Amino acid sequence: MSTPEGPAGRSDGGPGSDTGRGTGRHTGSDTGRGDLRQEGAESLRAILGGRGGAVDASVPVVAFVLVWLLAGALGWWSPVGIAAGAAILAGIVVAVVRLVRGTRPRAVLFGLLGVAVAAIVALYTGRAEDFFLVQILSNVASALAWAVSIVVRWPLLGLVVGTALGQRTRWRRDPDLLRGYQRASWVWVAQYVVRVAVFLPLYQAEWVFALGAARVAVSPALVALSVVLSWPALRSALPADHPGIRHPRVVGEAPGGPTVDGPPTDG
Repeated sequence: MSTPEGPAGRSDGGPGSDTGRGTGRHTGSDTGRGDLRQEGAESLRAILGGRGGAVDASVPVVAFVLVWLLAGALGWWSPVGIAAGAAILAGIVVAVVRLVRGTRPRAVLFGLLGVAVAAIVALYTGRAEDFFLVQILSNVASALAWAVSIVVRWPLLGLVVGTALGQRTRWRRDPDLLRGYQRASWVWVAQYVVRVAVFLPLYQAEWVFALGAARVAVSPALVALSVVLSWPALRSALPADHPGIRHPRVVGEAPGGPTVDGPPTDG
């Protein structure tokens, strides 16, 4: 990390990096708050991951586009069919690599299923650009789902992070965390909207190579940017004394209460 305060750290004397006023030294409480915010930023990044998954998902796309171009240039029979097969084969290779790296089998299966469906759609229509149709539709659906989750006060980012931290829905009983997850979820809505804005015109123009290039360049970059921006957006809703995402501050609960929901116990 470049600074002790993490990506959202401040060096202007604001919350999280306030030097002891008039002393030029960090106070113990200020250092503690800085540590909690550092922990929060690192926790969020660890949970959301980075662009690795998006990069893996780009491999079948590259295989499809390159093989389609090659098959067309050489006059092979059914370039779309050959390219679809190459994409599925590449998807299988990526799936095996991800399993070896310890990725959850369910996530691997969903990734491979997405490649297979995209290939089947392209095979059915005979149009190479339709390989990207499923992704465009899923981006539209994702943008709507994330936006609706914010409006109904069940932000998807909170569900993802809360589940990963074993908190179930305790974070919803912390008004500050709930508001923070709502703000940070808008970052993910925005990245899906940007994807649609980039891919849809290319799809309508039937620019297959441009679609592939945009898919490889834009999607990983947007995922990485969203991960980076999620923490500052979330933190902006938290007061200076908030203990962080691992420690929801539930109204009526004693300080230092449980951070992970466990099974109910009999009185």
